[in-house]
Amino acid sequence: MKVFLITAGILILLFALFQIYTTMSIHKTETQAYQVIRVEKNFEIRYYPVAMMAMISSTSKSYRDLGSSGFGKLAKYIFGGNDEKKQIAMTSPVHMDINDTISTMAFVLPSGYNQDNLPKPNDSSIAIRASEPEYVAVVKFGGFASSDRINKHITILQESLKEKGLSHHGNFRFLGYNPPYQLFGRRNEVIVALNENELNQAKN
Repeated sequence: MKVFLITAGILILLFALFQIYTTMSIHKTETQAYQVIRVEKNFEIRYYPVAMMAMISSTSKSYRDLGSSGFGKLAKYIFGGNDEKKQIAMTSPVHMDINDTISTMAFVLPSGYNQDNLPKPNDSSIAIRASEPEYVAVVKFGGFASSDRINKHITILQESLKEKGLSHHGNFRFLGYNPPYQLFGRRNEVIVALNENELNQAKN
């Protein structure tokens, strides 16, 4: 029994140290740049400038299926699956647009890259593209994401925007910031594009 307790204690300590290390590593990871424009009760408004993305398209219609089919492909690209066999640093967040037609999953590429210096993916299903600059509304939630939790926060964001008289366009999208093995301090977001002219009118 004593050996068991000592072994269990060591394993718990190692697990705790691993989680601390993971959390500290995440804080050092480059995060996609944005500017907070306004903070509301249940959401905030941000401006995102252009960013380079590595993206896959999929017929998956759930968070789990899209993550399973897309993450490995994109990870292979940044870990050397390209024409230069180049390692590209992982950034956050991972973008997911889950809908009933064509869903997409994208990795944000480090800010030092552009169309001219990015290596070409070996996998032809991966597209390299620049995102459009946009204003978005964002609602945050913690814990582990799922299709149900994402849909719940889509509803929260929809109702919050309606209360403020703000219209939106395009699909609601999910942003995930943490690896699956991180248990604590997880960050998830649901975003949707806003009308820039409408925001400018609200300022005046």
